[in-house]
Amino acid sequence: MKVYNFSAGPAVLPKEVLMKAQDEFLDYGNSGMSVMELSHRSPEFDKIINEAKELLVDLMGIPDNYKVLFLQGGASTQFSMIPMNFALGKKAYYHVAGSWGKKAYTEALKLSKFLNFEPILLASSEEDNYNHIPDFKLDEIDRDAAYLHITTNNTIEGTSIYEIPDTKAIPIVADMSSNILAVDYRIEDFAMIYAGAQKNIGPAGLTIVIVREDFLNENPALSSMLDYRIQADNNSLYNTPPTFSIYMAKLVFEHVKSLGGVKEMEKINREKSALLYDFIEKSDFYSSPVLNIKDRSLANIPFVTVNPDLDKKFNVEAEAAGFKNIKGHRSVGGMRASLYNAFPAEGVAELIKFMKDFEEANK
Repeated sequence: MKVYNFSAGPAVLPKEVLMKAQDEFLDYGNSGMSVMELSHRSPEFDKIINEAKELLVDLMGIPDNYKVLFLQGGASTQFSMIPMNFALGKKAYYHVAGSWGKKAYTEALKLSKFLNFEPILLASSEEDNYNHIPDFKLDEIDRDAAYLHITTNNTIEGTSIYEIPDTKAIPIVADMSSNILAVDYRIEDFAMIYAGAQKNIGPAGLTIVIVREDFLNENPALSSMLDYRIQADNNSLYNTPPTFSIYMAKLVFEHVKSLGGVKEMEKINREKSALLYDFIEKSDFYSSPVLNIKDRSLANIPFVTVNPDLDKKFNVEAEAAGFKNIKGHRSVGGMRASLYNAFPAEGVAELIKFMKDFEEANK
């Protein structure tokens, strides 16, 4: 039985990448050692991390005045690191369009009880179950604010921000965990981008941070491990980094480059997602919970049937048919098809065939 992995993360990886990693697993570069055995101070790993950085710079068009960091702790650790490093003595604005944006804001609120800064909820669509991207007015933001935090793609709710707001002098910090390398953003629009690797880049355990040099903290953070300046000055090698995850990320970067880069990946992703969205739009059995078409995610597509009981039946039968991890997040229910870069277009076509058959059998 053919298996299609719709997991929201850790997610499907390119087969070519997995095969290359398998081939090099026991002996990397004739070193006689596995990548997982290499010292992070060795010439072999130094070459891996620097090549990974160069590839990412090339793929995303990262200007020279930005630092690329390979960190640990997932995107969730950045929820604490960002205000600790950048917001002290200032206001920090949070745009909340989904569960992960709310977690970032909630963490800032918690820290503000111990550190001197003011987190402000700029806009939220929580009262509408995050079914749209909330608007805000630029003139509501203090010009001396530390930053505006946004989430470019809401993994759970299936919405995205494609047009980055022009905030003038106010730095934008973006959680790009679920659509990095999948949508072609202009890096100069951000003071900082961060992303967990486990959706479009590689195995869980690695976090990518891209930060403008003049945005880096001047004063030491509370913890050296949580200090962006220290991490940048040490080329992500302040302590032992997630070496295998960085190696895998390098392979994925090479793969994306071979396919034509981020612009081409966005084109492919738009084509893949359009197949499923078009089918849902034409159906009177399936529907999308996302209110505005312009807000719909290319990466995560939630959908429901005509009632929750049929949703449960769909998930059971889909799992048995090889459509793995398609069940919607526990907080929203229904189904969710995560179509990250490595997910094949044939999997979308097969899912649509299954959806047609399920509808016919359950009308």
